[in-house]
Amino acid sequence: MRIVSMSGALREHVGKKDAKALRRDAKVPCVMYGKGEQIAFSVAQNAFDRIIFNPEPCFVEIDINGTKHSAMMKDIDFHPVTDIVYHADFYELSDNKPIVMSIPVHTTGTSVGVMKGGKLAYKQKRLNVKALPANMPNEIVVDITKLDVAQRVKVQDIPTNNFEILNPKSSEVLVVNSTRASATADTEDAAE
Repeated sequence: MRIVSMSGALREHVGKKDAKALRRDAKVPCVMYGKGEQIAFSVAQNAFDRIIFNPEPCFVEIDINGTKHSAMMKDIDFHPVTDIVYHADFYELSDNKPIVMSIPVHTTGTSVGVMKGGKLAYKQKRLNVKALPANMPNEIVVDITKLDVAQRVKVQDIPTNNFEILNPKSSEVLVVNSTRASATADTEDAAE
């Protein structure tokens, strides 16, 4: 799993007035919870660029006044007009407590159906995965080499290794749709 480092400072006061002052100084008020008490801190606005402008999931290592915390971003609020990060919630990770993350689906191989002229379509580009932090995958890779026209890959068809996919087992992830080219190829094969 990709790890992004951030540096923050504890917030002395918590409230609207303090949050507005932080935002004027290009800082984002944040909260971290999960282990014991909540920690209120602030982080520089530009520190979020490596998290929100990258589609790959990540864990965040936050250094707050010299103490390092391993966490994941749980929630983020943006200003309704300027899209500047307004507030962020982090969940502190524990080695023996499972977490849930949205993980991207990637494919490997070339589908038989695509070679015949079909079109590969993603029904779900991300899946919800539950796992211990050490077992959380960066991506879910699906081998599509044997996928023919009108065949699909469902959640139940994806092998899991030390993690659990929370999406319904019967929901479709990938499908090779029929096109005119694939219909023509099927007609020619039947004629022969």
